[in-house]
Amino acid sequence: MSVEADFAELDEGGERIVRFSGRLTIARLGDVPARITELQGRPAKIDISAVERVDTVGAWIVHKLSRDHGAEIIGASDHAERLIRQVAIADDPARTYDEDEGRFQQILARVGASTLEALSGLKGLLAFFGGLLIATGSVIREPRRLRFNAVVQRFETVGVSALGIIGLMSFLIGIVIAQQGAVQLRQFGAEIFTINLIGRITTRELGVLMTAIMVAGRSGSAFAAQLGSMKLAEEVDAMRTIGVPPMEALVLPRVLATTLLMPLLGFYSTVLMIVGGGLLCWLSLGIPPETFILRLREVVPMTDLWVGLIKAPVFGMIIGLAGCYQGMQVRGNNEEVGHRTTTAVVQAIFLVIVLDAFFAVFFTEIGWG
Repeated sequence: MSVEADFAELDEGGERIVRFSGRLTIARLGDVPARITELQGRPAKIDISAVERVDTVGAWIVHKLSRDHGAEIIGASDHAERLIRQVAIADDPARTYDEDEGRFQQILARVGASTLEALSGLKGLLAFFGGLLIATGSVIREPRRLRFNAVVQRFETVGVSALGIIGLMSFLIGIVIAQQGAVQLRQFGAEIFTINLIGRITTRELGVLMTAIMVAGRSGSAFAAQLGSMKLAEEVDAMRTIGVPPMEALVLPRVLATTLLMPLLGFYSTVLMIVGGGLLCWLSLGIPPETFILRLREVVPMTDLWVGLIKAPVFGMIIGLAGCYQGMQVRGNNEEVGHRTTTAVVQAIFLVIVLDAFFAVFFTEIGWG
């Protein structure tokens, strides 16, 4: 019994047939592949009924011969037929493009993929918010389920520990606003209006917005990293197993802490921005603190303060929600933790700025502009 692979060219009824025999395996092929390339004419059929055994390499040789010459494969056993079918499915030649066309299509593909990923992330974030609302409803019905100690710990992480960096940043931004405003207004002899600029822009916009960006980069990323590490260590699954809802134990305290503390941090940031601006006005423009404060009270309406305080808890909720959502999406390995942490910061800042634009239009329409 022959075990070496072989083939023969036959002519039956005016049709050229290539008939394989033996074992079409990588160990028994011999010079069969080289001889196939020297075939003369186009075979109409490929007969493999005499093949004793075939592996993937043998199936590829048969499929390639059939593909190149348009020949029909006959006499295949069930095993050989399955192998040839799988090889045919995998036979998907790579498409090539011109360099310019490929680059353009690559850009379009990246834009499309990024857009779909962003929309998918927003959809997931909305579903996550729905789960948070359900958990909040359960806690409202049974207040004893609220983990007060966890909320207080987050107060320290989000608020107390952040006072130094937020205060320094706000103070310096106030100085920058005052300096740049004074330089521009000096051209028109209107340096006194620097106080208007400092008071309104910090109270209404920059105080809360810059605080939100700082909290997103500091606390939002921390939430994502913490929950992501817990996901990798299967601590979240363990909590579900013992009947502790992760949404109530992990997510709600963090979102609640950022929501409650953002108005306080925003007000604190606003005050320090005004202090920084007032200091520069005193040293650079010669406006004494008493005059600065009196002028500030005249030009800054109370509605500006309410605008900032209304926006602050919404921004805090978005930051906490984005950080926790991305952390809970971690799968696979430690690299995913870094990716999700970055995504949490980007997503939170993007949503905060979009909502800030919406609030600006809304408050202008209701007469608080």
